[in-house]
Formats: sequence, C-alpha cells, structure tokens
Amino acid sequence: MYDIGRNKRAEKAYGLDDVAIVPMKRNRDINDVDLRWKIDAVTLDFPLIAAPMDSVMSPATVIEVGRLGGLGVLNLEGLWTRYEDPEPLFERLAGISDQVEAVRLMQQIYQEPIKEELIDARLSQIRAAGVPFAGSLSPKNVRDHADRVVRAGVDFLVIRGTTVSAQLVSSAANSLDLKQFIHSLDVPVIVGGCANYHTALHLMRAGAAGILVGFGGGARRATRNVLGIEVPMATAISDAAAARGDYLDESGGRYVAVIADGSIGGSGDIAKALACGADAAMVGVPFARAKEAPGRGYHWGPEAWHPTLSRGLRVHFPALATIEEILVGPSALADGSMNLVGALSRTLASTGYTDVKSFQKAELILV
Repeated sequence: MYDIGRNKRAEKAYGLDDVAIVPMKRNRDINDVDLRWKIDAVTLDFPLIAAPMDSVMSPATVIEVGRLGGLGVLNLEGLWTRYEDPEPLFERLAGISDQVEAVRLMQQIYQEPIKEELIDARLSQIRAAGVPFAGSLSPKNVRDHADRVVRAGVDFLVIRGTTVSAQLVSSAANSLDLKQFIHSLDVPVIVGGCANYHTALHLMRAGAAGILVGFGGGARRATRNVLGIEVPMATAISDAAAARGDYLDESGGRYVAVIADGSIGGSGDIAKALACGADAAMVGVPFARAKEAPGRGYHWGPEAWHPTLSRGLRVHFPALATIEEILVGPSALADGSMNLVGALSRTLASTGYTDVKSFQKAELILV
C-alpha cells in the first residue's frame, strides 16, 4: 500500500504491458497443446470469445467465429436489432472521419427502438447454422428482452456493461438483483465487467457461469479519461482468479470462468491474460481488422454512442485479413494480429504447458 498524502492509501496495480511470461526449463511439442476449454456444458476449441460490438459482430460473423471453434456474441441492442437492413448505416459511418460528426450520427441512429421481431430473426439465423453462440444485453435492458433471448435457444446470455455489480440499486423502482434474476433464467449467464476481488466474488455467488473482467476494448482508456475509473488488467484478472479459487472452495466445487475483457490487442495480450489467471479472453480489436467486419475497419463499443456522455473512442483499422486468417491463420504479419490460436499454442509449447489450466500457473515478471 502507498500513502497518497495523509488521507488516502492505494495499492500498486499492473497492466498487461507491465508483465511478461517466463519460459520453463522444458518446451513442449506444439502438437501436444490442447486449447479446448469448457464453460458450463459447452466445449469450445479455443478460449476466445468475439466481443458483442456492432463494428465486429453481425449474424454472419458470429456464425463464422462459431464455425471456426470459438464463441461469437451478438449485441442485441445494436443496429442489427434496430434496423431491418443496417448495412447502409455502417457504410455511412465508414464515410465519416471526423470524430464529433461520427459520434453525433451514432447518437442519432441508435435512438431507433430495439425491435423484438429483429431479435428473433437474428438469433434464429445464427441458431440455424448449428454453432455455439450468445446474445448480449446491458443491465439496463436485460429484463425487457431476456425471456425472448432464452427462447431463441442461445447457449449463453451475456450481461455486459462498463461496470457491473451483483445488484443495481435505483430509486426509480427498477433495481436489478442479479442473483435472483440469473437463477430465474434457463440459460447460463456470462456477466461483467468487474475489476476487483469482491465484485468478482459477488457475481460468482449470484450464479454466473462466467464473469467478464475489465471494461471492454477501446472504452478502457476513455472510461478512465471521462469517469476516472480504471483497474489495470493484470491485477484485475489476478484478483478475479483469486475470487474464483475461493468461490470454488466455498461452493463445494462450482467453477466459474474468468474471462478477460479489455486491453486485448493481439496474441501476446491474450497469452498474458491467461497467464494471469483468465480462462479465456473476449476480443474485439483483432476482429475489427477482418475483411468481413461490419464496421468497414472502424471499431466502436456502446460507450461511443451513449446519448448524453459518449466515452468510447471510434478507432480505424485498415482491413487486414479474413476472420479465419485472424483466428487460425496462416499469418502474413509478425505483429500478433493474425493466427491468434496458433500464437497461443506456440506460447504454451514454448513455456512448457499443454493446456490452459496448467498455463495459468506460468511464472510472470515485471518489465
């Protein structure tokens, strides 16, 4: 703990850029590495979840991620559930380079109400493809649409916000008790973001199958700049992993997945997040570079179109490769932006591990 003057004390926290993975005394054959992971009753080929951002996830890209062995998540409060054909709006946004003009347009087009028939249509399209998938709602709107989402046959309901706790308290009679709410649903729930031990533990006790750690992609720095809120990811993941272990003992063996959701720019960040204790990583930036991405190279989260307090940056990435090349290769670049799965396998093999669970014990150093 450090003194901040005479009135405050604070602990030192570390981001993913502050740590590096130490290799062990032996290596492994990369063919012996098994990246499969299980969350609730679903087993996936690798521990990567595509973030529910309009700029990267459409019904088609959710299907593609699932076909390749990952988990895609559709934002059910985005343009795909507000407009029958949102493609012209994506095209219009891609033609605007000025940030102020872009934010104003987003604030305008996202005022269109969410249409329940479009939720049904988008989820039915994905379900027909026969791949694992999830739908995402904010804590504010989850009660209005959750039953419909569950009936659509999703594998997971994701409740995702900037900061989420086990109970939303409001004087406007719309309090949300996640423990009561989650237990009323007939589908496993992934919920977040959270950034410390106590909140992670409370969300686990509320019944979550997985918790999101972090503030989600490009909103992280903007959230710090606008709200003054940030917990560096290496420390946040480690604290949540500690909560997972304590809850495992407390509950008599119930394991809750810890999913890193923020500051994940490439394959090295994914590896370090898992070495800090995460079971998987939710990524957005790598998919923003995909040729199939709806955002046409522009990437933004829901914070960017908040009607009164926008705080997420809209970032531009030139089209790089297909989703398949970004996920499983082959890679044409040496910067960690392609073949994320292959890079993670190589990290485990190089450091002496054959599966993600054992890799969570990898030694870290500060750099």
